[in-house]
Amino acid sequence: MKLAVTGGTGFVGGHLLDLAIARGHTLRALTRRPQPARDGIVWIEGALDRPESLAWLCEGTDAVIHIAGVINGDREAFHSGNVNGTENMVAAAEPAGVKRFVHVSSLAAREPQLSVYGWSKCQSEAPVRGFLGNWTIIRPPAIYGPGDREILGIFRAARFGVLPLPPAGHLSLLHVDDLCRLLLDCIYAPESHGKSYEPDDGVPGGWEYRAFARAIGEAIGRRVLPLPLPKALLGVGAGIDRLLRGQKAQLTPDRVAYFCHPDWTAHAERQPPASLWQAQIDSRTGLTQTAAWYRAQGWLGR
Repeated sequence: MKLAVTGGTGFVGGHLLDLAIARGHTLRALTRRPQPARDGIVWIEGALDRPESLAWLCEGTDAVIHIAGVINGDREAFHSGNVNGTENMVAAAEPAGVKRFVHVSSLAAREPQLSVYGWSKCQSEAPVRGFLGNWTIIRPPAIYGPGDREILGIFRAARFGVLPLPPAGHLSLLHVDDLCRLLLDCIYAPESHGKSYEPDDGVPGGWEYRAFARAIGEAIGRRVLPLPLPKALLGVGAGIDRLLRGQKAQLTPDRVAYFCHPDWTAHAERQPPASLWQAQIDSRTGLTQTAAWYRAQGWLGR
């Protein structure tokens, strides 16, 4: 197929482009900055707030895979990037005759009252559900894999032998390559039309936070002591991070509220049917391979 892809210069999008090309798809990919020429990809310079570039992105394509979005920022940034950006993509896809729209949301959309990010991802789903063609919404859990900078901080913290954690809870994990397989598999699957899926790595009930911390320790080759912290203390940490790093702070009050929710697991009844897709990468193996990639890039030390 001929696919229109947003977010192709990011972590998930980069992996998706590689897999899509390997599968024989041709791509039109949105980019804010000039990119090196690459076989199988036509780069479209533009942005989600530039409708004329989105119309050009969608022209002549069979399906849209909408990955781009905002993961850090204030309420205005989240609304502009995640809500308005998705509205603009739907508005561009329909007159271009696109038949399939696969939207990457987030598990955070399940609890929109907890964070502005989760609220914005929940709101982003409404225009997709109104798409005149066939749509599928994917709500991924915590995504990891080579190239990811969001989970990198957890690996770096674990090097010191103690890993601060939110209060007791569980989370689901998913390797980026498994997510990308699902996004592409849904394009051909009529059973995915009009569905919202919550994929995971196949671990029943997800990962208890302390077990996740120990798995990170195993991945980097050292013993790690999990250290659950109360929400109030994490809030103090968010304030300190803001003072030290300003707008680049990763532990924000918004994220504290999100992290402290006890259940960020993919619910079994909302997972893709096994006939459509199953995770192929065991997370213990995947985390170890990710740590090795970080080290090879000099991101984690040796």
